[in-house]
Amino acid sequence: MIMICCILFYVFILITSVENISNFICGFLFQGVFPKEICRSSVRHYSCVGVSSDSCIQHGKQMMQNTSTPSPEVNTSLPVLMGAKAVLCCPARPLTNVLVITWKITLRHRPTCTMAYKKETNETTTTNCADERITWTSRPDQDPTLQIDPVALSHDGNYSCQMATVVGYFEHRYHLQVLVPPKVILYVHKNRTAECKAVAGKPAAKVFWFPPGDCLTGQDSWANGTVTVWSTCSWPDGNVTIVKCSVSYLSSEKSLSKKLLPAAEGTSRDYFLPVICPIVSLITVGFIWFLIYIFRKCKSKNLEAIPDDENELQPYASYTEKNNPLYDTVKTKMP
Repeated sequence: MIMICCILFYVFILITSVENISNFICGFLFQGVFPKEICRSSVRHYSCVGVSSDSCIQHGKQMMQNTSTPSPEVNTSLPVLMGAKAVLCCPARPLTNVLVITWKITLRHRPTCTMAYKKETNETTTTNCADERITWTSRPDQDPTLQIDPVALSHDGNYSCQMATVVGYFEHRYHLQVLVPPKVILYVHKNRTAECKAVAGKPAAKVFWFPPGDCLTGQDSWANGTVTVWSTCSWPDGNVTIVKCSVSYLSSEKSLSKKLLPAAEGTSRDYFLPVICPIVSLITVGFIWFLIYIFRKCKSKNLEAIPDDENELQPYASYTEKNNPLYDTVKTKMP
C-alpha cells in the first residue's frame, strides 16, 4: 500500500514537471525567438500569441498564476505580404475556462464579419462572412486561431478576438496591413530624359537616381490603397551615358539601369525650328501672295466686261427715230 502511494506521488510530480516545462517552452517562444509561430501546450490546451511578444508574456504570466483579473486590451499592428498566409491568435488563456470566443472582422467597404464559438452548445456561427479565405485554423474548441490564406488587398483592416472566460474578459485587436511590392519600370526618352516608375506599391516606395540629375518626382494614389511613384530626370551633360534608377521598398531595394540615347538623336527635334519653320513660312507667304494676285486679276477683268450705258442707248434711239410712224406723223404736222 505504501509503495502504491509513493508511485502515485512520483507520477503527480512528473506530470507537474512536464506542465512546468511546457509553460517554460511557451514562454521562451513568447520572448521573440519565433515571434510569428503559434505555441500550443498539449497539457492544458493553451492558445499562445506569437505576433506580439509583450502581450504574450503578459498573458502567459497571468495564465500560469491563474489570476482572475482580466488583462488589458491589446493592440497589434501586423504587416503581411500580399499572397502570403496570415495567422492571428487569440489571447493566451486556458481553453478549459473559455465560455465564448468571438472574432470580429472589419474590412473596408464591407459589413462587420462575426465568427463565434459557444462552448456550452459546441456551436459555431458566422454573420456577414462571405470570404472563404478567412477561416478557423482548426476546430475552435481546440485552437481558436484565425487564418487568412492567401492574403489579398481586400483583407486590409481590423481583426479582434474577444474571449469570455470564467475568470474574465480578454481581447486582442490586430490592425492588418497588406504589403504590396511595386513593379519597377524604367523608360528612356530621346531628349536625354529617363522616367522611373514604382507601380502600385503599398506603402509608397522611394525612387533614387544615380548619377543625380534634374528630376521631378510625384505620386498617384489609387482606390485600392496602392500608390504609383514616378520620377522623371534629365541629364543635359553629354558625359552621362548610363543612368540607374533605384527603388527602395521597406527593407528591400531593386535597381534598373539603361543607356541614354546619343546627343545627336536626343536633340534631333531641335533642328525643326531653325530649318523647317522658315521654309514653311515662305511657302505660306507665297501662297497668300498668289491668292491676292488671282483675286486682283479676276476683279480687273470683271470691270472691263461691264458695258457703257450711254453708248448702248444711242443705237436704240436712232432706230426708234427712223422707224416709228408716230414719230414721223408728229414731225410732219409741225408748222
